[in-house]
Amino acid sequence: MNTLSPIEQSERIVSLDVIRGFSLLGIFIINMISFHSPFLYFDPYTWWKTPEDMALFPWIDVLVQASFYPLFAMMFGYGLGIQQQRAEMKGTSFYLFGVRRLLTLLGIGCIHAFLIWSGDILINYAVFGLILLGFMRLSGKGLMWLGGILFLMPQMFFSILLVLMTFSDPTGVTHYTNIAALQDSVSAYASGSFSNIMEQRFQDWYMVNSPDNLLFLLLSILPMMMIGAGASKLQLLEKVRNHKKVWMITGGFTLLFGIIIKSLPLFIESNFAYNYIQDFFGGPFLSVSYAIILSLLLLNEKMMKWSKPFASVGKMSLSNYLMQSIIGTLLFYSYGFGLYGEVTLTTGTMLAVGIYIIQVILSEIWLSKFRYGPVEKLWRVLSYGRSNVVKKGEV
Repeated sequence: MNTLSPIEQSERIVSLDVIRGFSLLGIFIINMISFHSPFLYFDPYTWWKTPEDMALFPWIDVLVQASFYPLFAMMFGYGLGIQQQRAEMKGTSFYLFGVRRLLTLLGIGCIHAFLIWSGDILINYAVFGLILLGFMRLSGKGLMWLGGILFLMPQMFFSILLVLMTFSDPTGVTHYTNIAALQDSVSAYASGSFSNIMEQRFQDWYMVNSPDNLLFLLLSILPMMMIGAGASKLQLLEKVRNHKKVWMITGGFTLLFGIIIKSLPLFIESNFAYNYIQDFFGGPFLSVSYAIILSLLLLNEKMMKWSKPFASVGKMSLSNYLMQSIIGTLLFYSYGFGLYGEVTLTTGTMLAVGIYIIQVILSEIWLSKFRYGPVEKLWRVLSYGRSNVVKKGEV
């Protein structure tokens, strides 16, 4: 009887791992701000005071903020599409496996969100991934069209509505710093007990994932997953060389359009309306451009060779993502070094890059001995019902 098994080394798509690895760097740079500062509760356009931070923030705001979780969501959908195609080739049930795999991820996400760090994205990926399973019978083109419509139509509607609000009720879309919430956050994370941190962690998680925000999260993540799954069925990453000119034009357009949209708060006004357009509308366009640019660069043999460290991080993306949260909270929370609220944006960014480089080295060392990362091993054991992680060279 055929059984569904993990993707073997020979079957992996290198560009998929490279994009995942690259995404983790961008995600860590953004997450680091929330690790060391009450990012949820202040206006970032007026908060940073040192010349270095004031110069750095616009670059992060345009090129990094909200541009990497959609990219990772697309790669998540792409991977799910690969699993479906492999299941069909082997004549096995993909949907039972998919549900088990995503429920396992949901459990990992809950542990991460409520015991480690409130900014977890795994719960969203798992829940929206379960919804995606209901659409996976569609063709590749069908998934991409549906994902594109679900992304463009709502975001255009909300964007226009918010811009109109800037004229009718300017104060309603103004950024402000929530002093009371900010002080509670600093008090809990910098010097509070573990129970204080647990309570604050849940409050922070609920603020982002409340029912009021759930629709916006759904419309920002699920369409990207659909586009990724559709691209997987069409094998777009595998066929980049065959459509190089089309991809170059598409990548150039999405890069230019994404940067323009993401720069609106800097050149017009930094209020809630333009920040929404920047993140939920411009971010995904920039994500698509990053995926296309990386795929085109990897057509070059030298770039493919140099990208191997990114690929190693990408192969262990779940382990590395969770490790970033563990390191970040240990550095800044009271049960660790207690540096919360004491680090500048520039220092935090340098820390993120430095820790990421260490992760690159450790990922290379780990994968020289094992096929999968430690959390990936656990995920596979729970998803497939048997251990599929062995040392290299073992059958």
